[in-house]
This record gives sequence, C-alpha cells and structure tokens, in this order.
Amino acid sequence: MTTTLAPPVPIGKAAVGALGMLAVATGALESVVTPTLPLLQRELDMSPAEGALLSIVLLITGALVTPVAGKFGDRYGGKRVLIRLMAVVCAGGLVSALAPNLPVLLLGQILQGAMVGALPLSFILVRGHLPAGESKVAIGVVSGLFVGGGMAGTLSAGPVAEGLSRHWMFALPTIAVIGATVLVNRLMPHDPPGRPGDAGVDWPGLVLLSGTLVTLMLVLALAPGMGSRPLVLGALIAVLAAFVTGWTAVERRAASPMVDLRLLARPEVWKPCVLTFVICVGTSVPVHLVPQLFAVPADEYGFGASATEIGFFLLPGAVAASLAGPIGGLGARRYGSRAVVTAGIVIMAAALISLAAVHTEVRHLVVGKALIALANGLCVTALVTSTATSVDQSDTGIATSLVLVTRVIGFAVGVQVSGALLTAGTPSGSDVPAESAFVTGFVIAGVVTALSLLVARTMSKGVKE
Repeated sequence: MTTTLAPPVPIGKAAVGALGMLAVATGALESVVTPTLPLLQRELDMSPAEGALLSIVLLITGALVTPVAGKFGDRYGGKRVLIRLMAVVCAGGLVSALAPNLPVLLLGQILQGAMVGALPLSFILVRGHLPAGESKVAIGVVSGLFVGGGMAGTLSAGPVAEGLSRHWMFALPTIAVIGATVLVNRLMPHDPPGRPGDAGVDWPGLVLLSGTLVTLMLVLALAPGMGSRPLVLGALIAVLAAFVTGWTAVERRAASPMVDLRLLARPEVWKPCVLTFVICVGTSVPVHLVPQLFAVPADEYGFGASATEIGFFLLPGAVAASLAGPIGGLGARRYGSRAVVTAGIVIMAAALISLAAVHTEVRHLVVGKALIALANGLCVTALVTSTATSVDQSDTGIATSLVLVTRVIGFAVGVQVSGALLTAGTPSGSDVPAESAFVTGFVIAGVVTALSLLVARTMSKGVKE
C-alpha cells in the first residue's frame, strides 16, 4: 500500500538547476575514460584485459555505494548524504588527475565510483519537492543531463588528453563537480528523513551486501584471465555464494534491513532490475568495442582513429543519449513505461545486429552507436521513473538504487565479455584482435537484448498522465 504523504514542498528553478549542473559535471567525469581508453592503454602499457578492468573499476565502487547511498538518503535525507558523497567523488577525481601509473589511476576511479550513488539521491530530492507527474519528467531531465555531461566528457576528453595531458582530462570535470556541489549545498533545501522511527543502521547487512557486490565484481573482472586457474575462480564463486546466503539470512531477520527483500520481490522492482541488467549488457558491448574498432589500424580493417577523432565519432551517440532521458520521462508519463521499454529494446537489438553485419565505414559505427545510446536512454529512464513512482516515497532511494546497481553489474558483465572476446581473438604476436571478435560481440549483445522482450511484455503498462 502507498503511504499517504504530505504535499511536497516546492523548490525553485535555481535548486533544480543546481542538481542538473551536478548531473552534467559527474556525467562528464564518468565518461572521460571510454574515448581515451586506447590512448591510456598505450601510455600506461595496459593489456586489453587491463583496459577492460579500468573501464569498469569505477562501476565496482558504484555497485557497492549506490544501495547504501539510497538507503541512507531515504533515512537521513537526500541532500545530507549527497554532499558527503560528492566529497569522495572530488577526492577521486583529484587522485585520477595526479595519477602517475595504473594502480594510482585505479584508486582514483574507485573513489570516483561514489558518483553512481548521486542519481538515487537526486531522485529522492526531486520526488520530495515536486508533485508526482512533474517528478517523472524531472527524473528524466536529471538522467538526461547526466548523460549530457557524458556527451561533454566524451567530446572533450580526447582533445584535452592530446593537447594538454591525460591528467587534465580528469582535473577539469573534477573542478566542475566541486563547483556544482557547492551550488547544490547552497540552493537545495534540506529534505526531512523518510523514516525517523527506523531502527539503527543494519551494519551486518551492510557488510554482507558489500562483500557480495565486491566479490561479484571481482569474479567478473578476473574470470576472463582465470581459465588456467579454475580452483581460484571456483573459490571466488564459493565465497560469493556464502556472502549471498549470509546476506539473505540476515536481511530476513533484521528489524530495519539494508534492503527489504519483500521490496525486491515486488514485480514493480524486480522486473525493472532484470530488464536493466539485460539491456545494459547489450549496451556495454558496443560501448567497449566501438572505440576499439575505431582505433584498429587503417591498414587492417579499422580506421586508425586518434583519441580526439574517437571522441567526435562518439558525439552523436552522446547527443542521442542526452535527449533520450527527457524523451523517456515524457514517454513514460504519456504512453506508459512498457511501451517505451519495448520500443527501446527493438531499436537496440536491430542496431546491434546491423553493426555485426555492416561496420566497414565510420558512418556505420556512428549511426549504430547513436541508435544504441538512444534506445538505452529510453529504456533505463522509463524503468527508473517507473520504479521511483511505484513505491512508497520513503523507499524511493533504495528502490531506484537496486535498479541502478543492476545497471552497473550489467555494464560490467558486458565490458568483461567484450574484453575477453578481444583478448581471445588476438593472434599470438599481434596487438590487433581478429575482426571476428568484434562481430561475435555484437551478435551476442543483440541476441541477449532481444531476449529481454520476454520480460518486457509481462510488465504493467505503467501509469499514464
């Protein structure tokens, strides 16, 4: 049953604008690695597997921090938790900017991963201060601005890294995050705790959930290179199973669990989680493969693109993704979430299969990547808004966090599969993967995405307004 809530306290455009600026800045900081990954691999002498690890290590922290941030935001207030989280992100950005080698850069990316928790906290603030209909659109706008920041980071990372240095491509968006955080702290009113009568923090549940997510991400990150060490991989999987079993047992008995398993069992939560996971697996494969394909030497089957050129080639996709956020929010409000998600899945599956069949010219990759980015934005925005507005307001943070965590895990799975395919497809003594490795990746992603229609068709249509 939905809790009867007092009318929301309205907020001005300046406060919403501050949240939007923070979304843009964090999106820019998150996106700088993707277009410059080939450059970073050369400068830091990384293997394809290490490059795949660098591209997901930020998300490992995100998977860990997001449900905790959402739960604490529900309990103690979104603004209070958001400001503290952004302090960690700013520290991570500075560490990445100053990093002299791969281990230090990985540390910076781990700290930056706290930014993934900013979205559910922003949703708490939006829903707490706006009526239900307006909050759907506002959530879509904030999501779109986050992706729009990714567009800015994607476009600027290459020129900054090549014109100045790789250090500045982290430093500049970090400065923007610091400024936006100051504005949010100044302009956004404090929101009251969602459940003042809750028991204390579920520390056993928090520790076990952290262990579960970290072990899961380690399994995903290390599995491609552990073919010759099955006992180590088996041990990690056993540890993962133990964490999951222990966490489930603790959460069932906790007076105030970190994640209420009854909430996770509700169709309006678990179906968006499953769909988000599958859709993000499909999206992350081209996110990793397309820049690598652009960078393949022109005398092979690629285009020999520089980091700057890769950024420009990816720009249309970033533009499409930034538009998809508000479009998805409006579409969910007018037509219902199921219609928007179904349309996005069909577009994405078709684009992935098309990339597998045709990728001999730059425009093929540019158009295909743009369609995938648009489809992913439509789907994820519709799924998040559906979840955020179908649970009690006091559960907004944790419910949307669960969806965003499955997004992170899906992305990590897709990137690691892509990295493993490229590593396995690279002939001995060569630095260039076989073209078939790219084709296989696109086909796998297309098939997996298409299968998600089986779940999408069982969704409720969603509330139309």
